[in-house]
Amino acid sequence: MKKFSGAFRALWAGEIVSEFGGAAGAIINGLLLYEITGSKEWMGILWLVYYIPSLLLQMVSSPFLNHIEKGKMLKNIQLIRSISYTLPLLGYLAGSNTGTITGLVLLQCILGLVQPIYASLSFSLLPDICKEDELVEANGLLDGTLRLMGFIAPGVTSLLLIVMPMQYIHVISAMMFFISFLSLSHIQVKLKQLVPTWTKKFWWAEMKLGYKTFFQKPKLVRLTFLSSLVQFAVGASMVLSVPFIRGELKGETWVYAIFSGCFSVGYAIGTLLLRKLPRNNQVMYLGLIGGGVSFILLFFVNLTPLAWLCELFGGMLFPLFNAQSAAIFQKEAPRERLSQLSAVRLMFFRITTPLGILFASSHFIHFSSREIYLIVGTLIAGPGLFYLITSFREKNNNLLDAKTQKLS
Repeated sequence: MKKFSGAFRALWAGEIVSEFGGAAGAIINGLLLYEITGSKEWMGILWLVYYIPSLLLQMVSSPFLNHIEKGKMLKNIQLIRSISYTLPLLGYLAGSNTGTITGLVLLQCILGLVQPIYASLSFSLLPDICKEDELVEANGLLDGTLRLMGFIAPGVTSLLLIVMPMQYIHVISAMMFFISFLSLSHIQVKLKQLVPTWTKKFWWAEMKLGYKTFFQKPKLVRLTFLSSLVQFAVGASMVLSVPFIRGELKGETWVYAIFSGCFSVGYAIGTLLLRKLPRNNQVMYLGLIGGGVSFILLFFVNLTPLAWLCELFGGMLFPLFNAQSAAIFQKEAPRERLSQLSAVRLMFFRITTPLGILFASSHFIHFSSREIYLIVGTLIAGPGLFYLITSFREKNNNLLDAKTQKLS
């Protein structure tokens, strides 16, 4: 960590505490709503309220992201999140179930609106606060740490539920986001270009130019396509994991808890492997293929320990693709349009994840959990194998240019 800049360390610390607060808050949101309504339909509404407004905003907000001060916007978003987590608590303190549900819906809507902006800006901020030869490791460190916090938060939250009412855990989430706000206040990145006068004509011109620039970069389109396939599989696994473990393998709840945690543990290990392996296209695509194979193997397993190993295996290999592909995107995208192109990239992710959920949960598609795992794994491993083979024909196989290789 010492070799990274102070701005990156501030971002990393802010991401850690906010990830914990967000993961804990998400658990409590679902539990609280189900306790009040007892309805899975309301659970679906809660997620739709999160996804639909964020997707609409994602489509139209990208031109603005090139012309704002990233560090300032990031910390302001964390402050907004911190305040928003008090809304369900206010409804609870008022003694009204309707007020609590309204607070939860407003909270989800606000989180959905600010999340794509935050993710796009934090992704595009890395090249401004890290050296080019640090990008792969920086992406891996951030991603791996967030995955690990996503694993730790449910356990800590379950312990907190023993000693306090679930409604008050929203206070802890609000505090975590406020701490993140304080940490991000140490990031000072000035806007390098003048902010233009915004008009409808200028916005439309910027929008078209952003998408045109994105599709004129074949490497960016390819990496976004491959990452979108991964997100499709992630969406499907959100639906499949419980019925697969509890239904197909007849596992207990603690078996599912271990299964859901194995991927995060593997991801943390994979982040460490990034430092030891060469950074080239072959390693990147092998990581993608291995991640797809981990889904395919679930088609064959009949014992829960083997399912745990599959998740651990997938978690170890996916960082080899995710961190390196993110670094390539940050390096190849024009710096002055990186925020906008990051938003376009994230938009594809936010479209394919719900599609994966719909594919795995649709009543019109009569596949078992095993068969869907086989399908989504093949969707990942097939293109990965194709690009692995073609990568051997590329003249420049290294992800980093010669200058960067010398620095590393």
